[in-house]
Amino acid sequence: MSNQDEKIQIFKPYLLGNAGYKGGKTLGEIKSKSKKIYKLSSNENLLGTSPKAKKALRQSIEDLNHYPDRTTIRLQESLAKYYENQLTVEHFIAANSGSEVIEHIIRGFLGEGLECIVSNPCFMPYIMFSEWQGAKIIDVPLKPETYQLNVKEILKAITPNTRLIFITSPNNPTGTYLPKKDIDELVDNMPEHVVLVMDEVYFHFADADNFTTALPYVKSGKKVIAVNSFSKTYGMAALRIGYGYSTPEIAGYIRRLSKPFILNKLTLNAAIAALKDKKFVEKTVNHIHKERAWLYSKLDKLGVKYWKSQANFIMVKPDIDEFEFEQKMLMQGVMVRPVGSFGAPGCVRVTIGSREANKAYVKALKKICKN
Repeated sequence: MSNQDEKIQIFKPYLLGNAGYKGGKTLGEIKSKSKKIYKLSSNENLLGTSPKAKKALRQSIEDLNHYPDRTTIRLQESLAKYYENQLTVEHFIAANSGSEVIEHIIRGFLGEGLECIVSNPCFMPYIMFSEWQGAKIIDVPLKPETYQLNVKEILKAITPNTRLIFITSPNNPTGTYLPKKDIDELVDNMPEHVVLVMDEVYFHFADADNFTTALPYVKSGKKVIAVNSFSKTYGMAALRIGYGYSTPEIAGYIRRLSKPFILNKLTLNAAIAALKDKKFVEKTVNHIHKERAWLYSKLDKLGVKYWKSQANFIMVKPDIDEFEFEQKMLMQGVMVRPVGSFGAPGCVRVTIGSREANKAYVKALKKICKN
């Protein structure tokens, strides 16, 4: 028998130090002197939700006493059609949100003694979920000011223990994107034991000529995994559903982590319906492009530092402390998100909202800039 006086540690030390993800506040958590509050802090679709998705939800409330589909095959089939059969059902994975897709990828490829590479500023769950598995996180920051990928330094950082590289385009929280040539260089020079994870949840809003998704790389059989969500473009953030695609070998491997009945009936049917709602997607994208340009002109006039965005938000750097800026904006009835914790100190991310919400934001900016 072992010495009974010796204390056996039952907790994993790398979980004890993990503080967890701190998301943006809900409207219900906010107290403000303003009569109306515009929530521009969470990159939600402020035009609402896909009408086709809402119709599917209403039709799905019957027979809730029965279990939903055991697998996600119906959504996989719908995704294959959405991608015009350039990919098969075997290329797709689905889960409860894009974040859970990321978690499944990390669980599948990382563990104690293994490494992943991130490029801050970035989406915090890449780091948090990797820490849950006891993995070592290597940060190769985006280039200062431009927030572009430092491909050469990433390639230098790869070791025999590296399994995943996370990139995001358009990037959260900067709104910047990665030109195709940079991704080409990375993919062409990665060793065989490394998988590239491309988080592209904002891809609908990108209009740059040299923007690319993961699709061409996956079609050519590269070790690349795309991550997507129904939260942004389709306005289904409350339903928590996301998907990914990769080679059949990698996608099949990740699907082994999916529990039976992983997607509830309402969410599954709503997602399938949303994929057919081209009219709502077009309306949403056109709105973001129009309002993005309008906000650029207002920010230019006010002299506020910002970064051109390919997403549905714009990151700014006010002249005052980011948290002071957040509170002053809230006093004017506008919720924004400080992103120093994402790796962009002093910066604030602001969702592109309705024209009414955007006017309220600009009006608040004018007051703050005068003080």
